Amino acid sequence: MAFSADELRVLRRALAFALHPAPLPDEDVQDCLRLAGSVDEVVGEAGRLRAFLLADLARYREALPGSLSGYLELLQDALAAGYDPRPEDLAALRALRGGPLAAALLERCQVIAERSVRARLAGRAVPATAPAPRSRLLALPGGRAAEPDEPRTPPAPAGPVPPSERPAPKPSEVFPPRRPVPRPAQRAAG
Repeated sequence: MAFSADELRVLRRALAFALHPAPLPDEDVQDCLRLAGSVDEVVGEAGRLRAFLLADLARYREALPGSLSGYLELLQDALAAGYDPRPEDLAALRALRGGPLAAALLERCQVIAERSVRARLAGRAVPATAPAPRSRLLALPGGRAAEPDEPRTPPAPAGPVPPSERPAPKPSEVFPPRRPVPRPAQRAAG
């Protein structure tokens, strides 16, 4: 995840106020809320992209052996993103292990699956492969400090948060459609 220069300035101010609580101007509070909204959007989009990748992987696995190269490439991408291989993946790789890449992926997937099973049997939680959705940031501690003799009232909602400066990418932009590689034309003898 990358922040723009403006977002980094907001983040820096928020961290400074968190370390040294002081009253925050309304504009800074709104900037922090917009940044929190942008981060929430990115986290949600990451979850959607992960779901898209896993659905694509399942489609390629179902189309095996015709989709061999696409499946192996998608499986490598999924493993790099923290995917825990399923029994279907192991079975598919066992059937395809004649190729060097499939054999190497089978070995890698078996190690990951064994580690996951051992962790579950030992009662340890298996690390999540995707971050859990976080709750929305509603207020910053020390942010809008009221005068000592005034009672604190929660701020009224500011209305809809404007869209972030950078829209989240669509799955088709991150994962372009895979096109089959054309096979060389068979030449007729004679």
